[in-house]
Amino acid sequence: MSHTRGPDARTLPMPDLRGSFPGPFATSPYADAVEEETARWLRTFPLTGTPGEAKALCNITAQGVARVLPTADRDGVFLCAGLFVWLTAFDDVHGEAEGGRDTARLVRRTGHCVQLLAGHHGPTAGDDACTAALQDLLHRFRERATPTQYLRLTAHLRDSLFGILWEAHHLGEPGQVTLSDYRAMRPHTVFVRTVMAAAEVILGYELTEDQRASSAVRELEQSVADLAGWINDLASYAKETNRGGPEPLSLPTLLVRHRGYDLEEAFRVASRMCEDQASAARRRITELTAGSTNPLTEHAHAMEAVTASYVWHIGHARYRH
Repeated sequence: MSHTRGPDARTLPMPDLRGSFPGPFATSPYADAVEEETARWLRTFPLTGTPGEAKALCNITAQGVARVLPTADRDGVFLCAGLFVWLTAFDDVHGEAEGGRDTARLVRRTGHCVQLLAGHHGPTAGDDACTAALQDLLHRFRERATPTQYLRLTAHLRDSLFGILWEAHHLGEPGQVTLSDYRAMRPHTVFVRTVMAAAEVILGYELTEDQRASSAVRELEQSVADLAGWINDLASYAKETNRGGPEPLSLPTLLVRHRGYDLEEAFRVASRMCEDQASAARRRITELTAGSTNPLTEHAHAMEAVTASYVWHIGHARYRH
């Protein structure tokens, strides 16, 4: 089915997040240096098709991570940028570009990566720039993380890889996906849970299991996770529909299909949903940062920076026609 007809997606309503996350957002002083360093790393591990694609990927990723980690050391920002260059390249090249046409091949590639995440480091049939780059990143994260942090990070990486596979399977038929399924899976396809886990490693704090299970932390993380995926959906809709072909697998598409809205009303509803989640996240951040510095306050500030990065992302040229 062709994409939804209606108003020009470029003129549709967008959320106003200035009340909760007004900016300007703090940025690492190493942003430009890390962008250059990541570009050199990508020449060692060529994960994208052309130099232009590599340059654009390094720009948005390094600058985005610089907003996730404004206070981190240079090596930490570089390591985190490398991880998200790898994930984004895997999604772009093997998920979106190839996955819908050859899901079996994507399954094999994902399997090779899962072997590495499980600690199997011997040569595999999938050895190439993709697996070599992942091996390099995992080695460096293992040196920096506690054992529990490393297990959490690799668990979220597996979820992200499964999310890419899940999305590739459904790209041609988004109507099969329910709103509840989409809400559950979207944080994994936008990588935000992996961003959270990586930030905890790089910033050097660790929550106890009781802290992590508290309602304040769970609700903060859920609000940030939902907001990250939904604002990305709204920002990228025009670009996605401009390509023609099937409707994008996104929140507006599902609101049209399952709630009966026209496209403009779907954008209005989705925008209010984003604003509500931003407000909820801000309330929890304010609550958790009211006391003296401790892992909970550090985590709340980290979630604030993660949100800032996703809000910053949607204005990047990557999401324009």
